[in-house]
Amino acid sequence: MAKNLVIVESPAKAKTINKFVGKDYIVKASVGHVRDLPKSVLGVDEETFEPQYEVLEGKEKVVSELKAAAKKADKIFIASDPDREGEAIGWHVMHLLGNDAKKVQRILFHEITKNAVRKAIDTPGEIDMNKVNAQQARRVLDRLVGYKLSPLLWDKVRRGLSAGRVQSVAMKMIVDREEAIKAFVPEEYWTFAAKLEAGKPPVFIAKLSKVDGKKAEVPNEESARKLEATLKDGEYVVSNVVRKEKKQSPAPPFITSTLQRTAYNRFKYPVKRTMQIAQKLYEGKELGSDGLVGLITYMRTDSVRISEDALGEVRSYISAKYGADILPETPNYYKVKKAAQAQEAHEAIRPTSTEFDPERVKDYLTKEEYNIYKLIFDRFVASQMKQALFDVTDVDIDRANLTLRASGEVLKFPGFLAVFQDAPTEDDDDAEKKDDKALPPMNEGDKLELLDLDTRQNFTQPPPRYTEATLVKALEENGIGRPSTYGQILTTIQARDYTYKHDGKFHPTQLGMLVTRLLKESFAEIIDEGYTASLEQDLDDIEEGKLDWLTAMKRFAKKFNKDLTRAEKEMTSVKGSGIETDEKCENCGAPMIIKFGRFGEFLACKNYPECKTTKEIAKGDAAEATADDEQIMCEKCGKPMALKRSRFGQFFACTGYPDCKNTKDPKLLKANIPTEPQPPCENCGKEMVLKSGRYGPFFSCSGYPDCRNIRKIGGGKSTPPKPTGVKCPTCGEGELVERRSRRGVFFSCSRYPKCDFALNNRPVPRPCPKCGAPYLMEKETKREGHIELCNNPDCGYRAPIEKPEVVAAE
Repeated sequence: MAKNLVIVESPAKAKTINKFVGKDYIVKASVGHVRDLPKSVLGVDEETFEPQYEVLEGKEKVVSELKAAAKKADKIFIASDPDREGEAIGWHVMHLLGNDAKKVQRILFHEITKNAVRKAIDTPGEIDMNKVNAQQARRVLDRLVGYKLSPLLWDKVRRGLSAGRVQSVAMKMIVDREEAIKAFVPEEYWTFAAKLEAGKPPVFIAKLSKVDGKKAEVPNEESARKLEATLKDGEYVVSNVVRKEKKQSPAPPFITSTLQRTAYNRFKYPVKRTMQIAQKLYEGKELGSDGLVGLITYMRTDSVRISEDALGEVRSYISAKYGADILPETPNYYKVKKAAQAQEAHEAIRPTSTEFDPERVKDYLTKEEYNIYKLIFDRFVASQMKQALFDVTDVDIDRANLTLRASGEVLKFPGFLAVFQDAPTEDDDDAEKKDDKALPPMNEGDKLELLDLDTRQNFTQPPPRYTEATLVKALEENGIGRPSTYGQILTTIQARDYTYKHDGKFHPTQLGMLVTRLLKESFAEIIDEGYTASLEQDLDDIEEGKLDWLTAMKRFAKKFNKDLTRAEKEMTSVKGSGIETDEKCENCGAPMIIKFGRFGEFLACKNYPECKTTKEIAKGDAAEATADDEQIMCEKCGKPMALKRSRFGQFFACTGYPDCKNTKDPKLLKANIPTEPQPPCENCGKEMVLKSGRYGPFFSCSGYPDCRNIRKIGGGKSTPPKPTGVKCPTCGEGELVERRSRRGVFFSCSRYPKCDFALNNRPVPRPCPKCGAPYLMEKETKREGHIELCNNPDCGYRAPIEKPEVVAAE
């Protein structure tokens, strides 16, 4: 019979640990939290702030099993996760064990490997009450705000709304950004890009940077045309050439927030999904003969520290796989942020062992798990490599009183870039800025020839709406919440109908903007980013033993209760009355009012109940489809179409229903796809109808599910690959053909999967004029325009493609 009991949170973690501890141990899971505050009441004493915990509904059986196992055990090891939440779970479990709690010892490990688990059991400790109190403080804070503000919103707006201490701040940031976008006034400015030749290739682009020695600012067309005339007439002379070496250092291994952001930028994985995938990798995956293996260290961490053992292992791995020349003389150490110093015992997110190379374990992982694991593995390996080196050349070119600047950058030594490069983010203005941009040899005094001049009118752009990645970054930079809570925050603000995502960006709903405005008026400090960050600092101080948690609660409650009392009297009530708009009722001419029902917001006539006209408020694709205020007409019967809603989202339905049951998907209207009648289904003869799926629009048989025939846009059951006329350089037998995936157009061998050669750029059957390679590639870049380049990395040929002149007929 087992003498010792190990208690963890999840069954998956229990299964992995059970493999390491031997027959003298039994491992059981609490399956998350076992106690919490009650659902139906506040559950917090408003004088002492003592929480009133109770066993969670449905956890009675789990608790009984843990108690029974504890009575039989000589020792009880609490092995919950090494963070505040895990510490609190362990403390709650210990409290439920009664007298057997005396046998409890706390063990900590940051990776689920045999060595880590055995070492933890050999060096047990006690429950850290500072961590427990920090978690209790957060829970009580959130409960006070949620249970006090939510009823207020029920009374002033509508029943069922909620407000949260951190979610309300996140929502405020989204609303503030939307207001900034609406208030933004574009400013005109002009830019000039000269295409120049220096006698030797390549042709290059220089941009106007100075006028009369000062920064070039061209606000209108009149000024632009004067400068254009000067730039088009006269000679260009090189006035200054600066050559230097630039170093780029590797990024530290992932912490929670940087993993969340990178996974979104690279794979568009929502924050919550990324954490679910990482949790599985941490708890253990079945790897054939290796059995259950925890592949990564704990994924909820703010620390970039790496253990000396892990550093030694990864340096040996780099030297063996990539060569000693890419390995720095000493390990790379990264500075721990002040906010993460309380977690200094934690490590960054890294693979538990470089033995488990991503390609070795690929067959045992799902595609998502492989993507996240490879991301973590490659970033960790790259973090211990040398810097990348670039040769950078900056050239100033004079034309009269004007100065143009051309910059070239060529990779000299890849260093860590041989393993890991960050994916482009939403903030990247120049998608190809990381490409090599070679300049021809030039010296001061050289004269250059102008080939073309691009004079362009531009307008400043409003700040972009938040994506999951940029919102996480903003929350982190403002010190709001913790990365482990970001997934839940983003989920909550969407589930409450305060915001929705369109094209990956957060848009506030009318309800979200209203609730945020009301909270800003009455609780300006409580939902202020700075104040919320100071509360997070208080929680860190509690964890470090610098602040008593009850003292922090009293300080917060004094301010909060004062604001709450005032808000109950002064907060504007829109319940029943709604928000009046400029739109008029199409039936009686009265103003339309925004109202908030259980299924979301809608427009209703102010004359209700005399006039019962209602309308959907368009969102996302529907809003874009109706942005020009044109009435969408039914192509089958000619009647107007009205915006409706179902559980699958918004759609347009014919007002001639039930005589005409035609509907339109807003995504298809936005895509502007022709909707002329299609030939009948080739399988059953029924009508083919236009539908939208996760990969875009398609035609589907109206006889579904009896007939499952589909027809891709473009005709036929599938669109055949388009030939390019270029032979496959790998196998020599196939031809490179144009294909399309969910990520766009690419070019691959026609013999796939026997040959897996592929290109992102279009190949053309023209030999390289420099090295004689059998084909070139065409590419469109912001900086250089339409160019052709050689795929041979040792060649470097790159030249513009001149647009053919169109000659008008006489």
